[in-house]
Amino acid sequence: MFAVIKTGGRQYRVVPDDVLEVGKIAGDVGTIVQLGEVLLVGGDSPVLGTPTVAGASVAAEVLLHKRGPKVISFKKRRRKNSKRKRGYRDEITVLRITEILTNDNKPTVGPRPKREKVVVAPEGDDDEPKAAKKKAPAKKTVARAAAKLAAKKAPAAKGESDKK
Repeated sequence: MFAVIKTGGRQYRVVPDDVLEVGKIAGDVGTIVQLGEVLLVGGDSPVLGTPTVAGASVAAEVLLHKRGPKVISFKKRRRKNSKRKRGYRDEITVLRITEILTNDNKPTVGPRPKREKVVVAPEGDDDEPKAAKKKAPAKKTVARAAAKLAAKKAPAAKGESDKK
């Protein structure tokens, strides 16, 4: 079974377990939201809405709120020394479609439990406090210092060879 939904001025064809990025939707991460504008419910006997299917909705789990890629709007007027550069990033919500509901049903599938990270403790005595390790000096600074010294010596050697 599939459905065509409308959200944020765009239409999406969705099936259960689809992950899609839509315009920002109110809802905390991990909660289930219902999308009510269902334009078509497909399957064995497709139902076309006029404009929406009555009593149909799509349940989705909010996975993440993020910002989209930067879009640059640059305007320039020739020979007028006039230009304007503006940019923006869209607010995006990542959804996982859990189920497609008809006949005013409520969602039966709840949010998926989060996987816990498994931390493996190193073998040995855990009772003893571990001594703090000293950090080695950053390699970049050593490399830069060596490069500066080499740069100082190189021009002198070059000038001496030209004099002979």
